[in-house]
Amino acid sequence: MAGADIRRATQDDISACGHVISTWAAQTDWMPDELPEEVMTALIREAFPSRKIWVAGDPVDCYMCVDPKENKVGALYCLRTGQGIGKQLLDKAKTGRDYLWLTTHEPNESAQRFYRREGFEATGMEPPTPPETLPVIRMEWRA
Repeated sequence: MAGADIRRATQDDISACGHVISTWAAQTDWMPDELPEEVMTALIREAFPSRKIWVAGDPVDCYMCVDPKENKVGALYCLRTGQGIGKQLLDKAKTGRDYLWLTTHEPNESAQRFYRREGFEATGMEPPTPPETLPVIRMEWRA
């Protein structure tokens, strides 16, 4: 499969990242409407200086955020699925690391299958962190 047009995000991509998450949430029937797009965008803007963020698409339709200090994939959202872009993004996150962790919403079984295919193992359940209302599954990857 040819490589996607993945690149490091710039400040100019922050609004698009917020839009990707909001669009995904609106298209996902089990996802409650927790944060307006403007609030999500503001949170991404606040975290931007301390995160590694990659995007794909023109316009941006895939987004991944990694906290390099915590080795945590904080977000991975793709509106274009089934094309290997999520895998390519995760491969970027794994590069130079021997450990990563993330959380995925308990009802998101397709994400859990994807992460297991990519070598992540479920290590426990965590309660929702407000404003989120859904419990999450913690998953970890080791090289």
